[in-house]
Amino acid sequence: MESNKVEARLHGSRVLVWSKEDGARLYRSGFYGKLINVSKPKDILEINTYLELSLLEANYLLEKGLITVKTGKRVLSREQLLRLSKKQYRLFEELYAVYKDLRDKGYVVRPALKFGADFAVYQYGPGIDHAPFIVHVLPNSAEIDPVEIVRAGRLSHTVRKKFVLATFDEVQKKTVYYMFDWWKA
Repeated sequence: MESNKVEARLHGSRVLVWSKEDGARLYRSGFYGKLINVSKPKDILEINTYLELSLLEANYLLEKGLITVKTGKRVLSREQLLRLSKKQYRLFEELYAVYKDLRDKGYVVRPALKFGADFAVYQYGPGIDHAPFIVHVLPNSAEIDPVEIVRAGRLSHTVRKKFVLATFDEVQKKTVYYMFDWWKA
């Protein structure tokens, strides 16, 4: 294994970095993962805990060559981790396509369950700026209920974020975003 790659370990559907130094380095490099037993770090330079990566993050970091993922003594290939992730996540392929596209564009992408969406998207990162966008991922073939759009719009307006629907266009092989702007008549 290359010395600059971080070793992560698969435990069920969790991917853990047991080296505190490597975990801190990954977290600081793009706010990857969730610090164990730390809800909001006060100083990202003083991180001294383990790191848990989502399967989305682990796939992305593995694809970028920044981590290796092991289970037992076996190193998982990108295809093996992808196959396992598809079993664990509903709509994994769509979620991953959007996650990867946003990360590749330089955004910091965090889970947004508390906002009723899939992702909160930051320009700089949590604790540095507020996420200007919340993103909900839909399959390209999904029918959209107008009531759901209104509900999402009201929620995003309440938390002062722009609501974005995202999907992966299979024909054009690219992620497509639809942002809603709310205004009064």
